[in-house]
Order: sequence, then structure tokens, then C-alpha cells
Amino acid sequence: MLRKSDKLSLSRRLFVMSLSRKILTAAAPIAILALSACATPFKADVARFQQMPPPQGQTFTIRAADPRNEGGIEFGQYASLVAQRLAAQGYQSASNPKDASLVVLLDYGVDNGREMIVTRPGFGYGGPYWGSWGWRSRFAWGWHDPFWYDPWGYPDVSSYTYYTSFLDMTINRAGDGQRLFEGKARARSTQDSLPVLVPNLVEAMFTNFPGRSGEEVRITIPPPKRG
Repeated sequence: MLRKSDKLSLSRRLFVMSLSRKILTAAAPIAILALSACATPFKADVARFQQMPPPQGQTFTIRAADPRNEGGIEFGQYASLVAQRLAAQGYQSASNPKDASLVVLLDYGVDNGREMIVTRPGFGYGGPYWGSWGWRSRFAWGWHDPFWYDPWGYPDVSSYTYYTSFLDMTINRAGDGQRLFEGKARARSTQDSLPVLVPNLVEAMFTNFPGRSGEEVRITIPPPKRG
């Protein structure tokens, strides 16, 4: 038989559980809509080494570093993006590749992905506990996850896969083969779609092009505007 104090404690706990469920049920749709409306910026680490001459009418041609990509439609699409960026810098696309004064070699790809495991404290009951912001009440929201509900305070363990993509670009002088530019762009993302990743990597490569030689910078590309 439960004592009066035990009944009161159980009643209070059931009330909190019921209230929490109602709050989560009401808040989840709104929060999910808010999250879906927020696109994530694309971030890439870009390292560039360069001795690029100032644009004075030099012409260029773009080739695939991997012979298997040469002549491919997909490669042609990415090469077109690079050509547009070089033209914006003042260089000109050669009408005849054999007459180009600059040779651009382009390579790109994405790995098979790696699994990342994330642990978040649960939403529980009882006394205070140590959280990422110091001592907190057991009735506080869980860390980084307002939708996780665990009446016993057990941690939420989840996993996701992230992919590492790359874009490598070199520019050589056609006459003697002297290397004028070496650029490497790397990024991590939760998708492996090259048609999405490569344009962002190209954008990162040409941000403040040709860059300071020997410097690695983090480039952030804002998400495309909706509508």
C-alpha cells in the first residue's frame, strides 16, 4: 500500500509526464517546419599555392586530371563552371585548345562515407545533474535535442554518415609546363551527390582567387535563396 507522500510523488510524476508529452506534441510540428526552412551553409577548407600572372589576354583550356573523365558530359559541366570563374578573373577560353597559353587540370570526387556516433543526454526526472552548461535540473530540456523524451534520463545515442569531397585544380603554363597554381578544396557533408558538391567546391576555390600562396582558409558558401 502506497503512503500518502508516495502517492503524491507518483501523481506529480505522472502529471509532468503527461504535460511533457503535450508540449512535445504541440511543439514538434512547428520546430520541424522551422528546421526544414533553414538550409545549412556549405563549408570548405581551401589551400592554394600560386604564382599566377595578372590577366593580360592569356587563354586557357581545361582538361581532366583523370583520363576516365575526359570528354564526359559530367566533367564538361564542371569544367564549364571553372571556365566561367576564370573568365570572370580576366582570362579567356581558347577557341583552339592547342593554342591555349594556360592548361587547367581538374579533378574531383567523394569518398564512401564514415559513420559518426552522437550521444545526447535525455530528458529525465530526479535531482540536478551536470550538463554542458553546468548544474541543471532534471526537468530541463536535453542537450541540442528538444524533441528527445526519456522519462528515465537515459542518453540518446544516434548515428549519421558524413562524406568527404574534394576538388583539385592545377594551372600550368603551356609553353614550358611551369606550374602556376595548385589548389585543393575539401569539405564534409551528409550527402555524396557530386552535382551538388562540386559546384560548391568550385565556388569555394574561386572565392578571393587566386588567394595568398601557402594559406589554408575556411570558405563558407551561403545556401541558395528560396524562391
